[in-house]
Amino acid sequence: MKQIKWVFVLYAVLAAVSIMGIGVAIGEKSILGVIGSILALIFIMGFGFKTKAKLRASGQL
Repeated sequence: MKQIKWVFVLYAVLAAVSIMGIGVAIGEKSILGVIGSILALIFIMGFGFKTKAKLRASGQL
């Protein structure tokens, strides 16, 4: 069984929170909230993929 990479769990939870934020912002009819949540999601996902590529290149993944 492989070890859990907690940083990826954190990125996944933050991405899910950002997606929920999009839904809440749509419900509140807040265009700034939608834009902010989408930007946060892109930022978090980018960091996740960047971290995964870095770990894969160093042979830790």
